[in-house]
Amino acid sequence: MTGTDVWILELETSAEGAQVLMDALEPFALVVSVYEPGDGKPWQVLAWFGELPDHGMLVSVIALACAAAGVTEPAFVVKPVEARDWVAENRASFQPIRAGRFFIHPTFYEGRPPAGAQSIALDAATAFGSGSHGTTKGCLLALDRIARRRRPRRMLDMGCGSGILAIAMAKAWKRPVLAVDIDDEAVRVTAENAQRNGVANYVRAAAGPGFNAPIMQGKRDFDLIAANILARPLIAMAPALASALTPGGETVLSGLLTHQENQVIGAYRAQGLAVVRRDRIENWSTLVLRRGRD
Repeated sequence: MTGTDVWILELETSAEGAQVLMDALEPFALVVSVYEPGDGKPWQVLAWFGELPDHGMLVSVIALACAAAGVTEPAFVVKPVEARDWVAENRASFQPIRAGRFFIHPTFYEGRPPAGAQSIALDAATAFGSGSHGTTKGCLLALDRIARRRRPRRMLDMGCGSGILAIAMAKAWKRPVLAVDIDDEAVRVTAENAQRNGVANYVRAAAGPGFNAPIMQGKRDFDLIAANILARPLIAMAPALASALTPGGETVLSGLLTHQENQVIGAYRAQGLAVVRRDRIENWSTLVLRRGRD
C-alpha cells in the first residue's frame, strides 16, 4: 500500500466508447473525465476514486457497458495519484474566457473586463463549471444569442454545478433564476458564487433529484431552462423538462457529443419541441429547442 487516498483509472477507446464508459463509471468514481486528443488518436477516459477500486468490479462494469453498446472492450490501468493541490493548480491555469457578452474570470483576476461585457468571477472549486469546457461555453453563447431577441421571466438551471449558467441568466435578465442540482456541494458553491457576483437576490439554489426535487413540485411555468448534463440524463428528463416549459418557452441543452445530437433531439421532438439552433465546440454539441404554442 502507498497510503494514497486517490486512485486514477486510465483507458483509451473510441468516441462512442468514451461516452458509454463515462456513464458506466460515474456511479463508482469521484470524478470521470473524457478527453479527445485529436488527429485521429483514441479518446481517453480518466476516473478518480477515493480508495483503491475493486478490480473485479471494474472489469465487470467495463465489460458489460461495452457489450451493451457494441464497442470494443479496452484495457485499463489503475494507479495511485501523487499528492497534489489540484484546486491550486487549476486556479493557476484558469485564464479569462469570453463567451458572447459574458466574461468569465478567476476572482484574483486583476485586469479590466472588456467594455460592455458582463463579468462573472469564479474560482476552481469542487463543483463543475468554469466556462472553459466546450459544453459550458456553448451554453453561454446560446444564452447570449437568446438575450438579443427575448426577455424570459422565469428561468431554471437544471444540474447547476458551479452555478455559472444561473449567474449568467441572472446578469443578462435581472430576473429570478432557480438552480437545482442533485449534489449538495454544487448547491453550496452556486449560492456562494451568486453572492460573489452580486446576483444572490435573483438566484435560488436547491438540492434534489432533478425535476423530482422538492422545490420543483408544481413548477411548470419556466420560459427558459438550461441543462448542461449528459446525453442520457437529458433524454430521460425530456418529458419532465418539456412539461416544465411554458408554451413558446426555450431550453438550452448541452453535455452531449455531436454524434448524440439526433438521439437527444428525437426525445424532445416527441415532447413537442423543435430545434431552434445547434452549435458544436470541440465535438461537444449545444442545442436550443422551443416548445410549441398550445
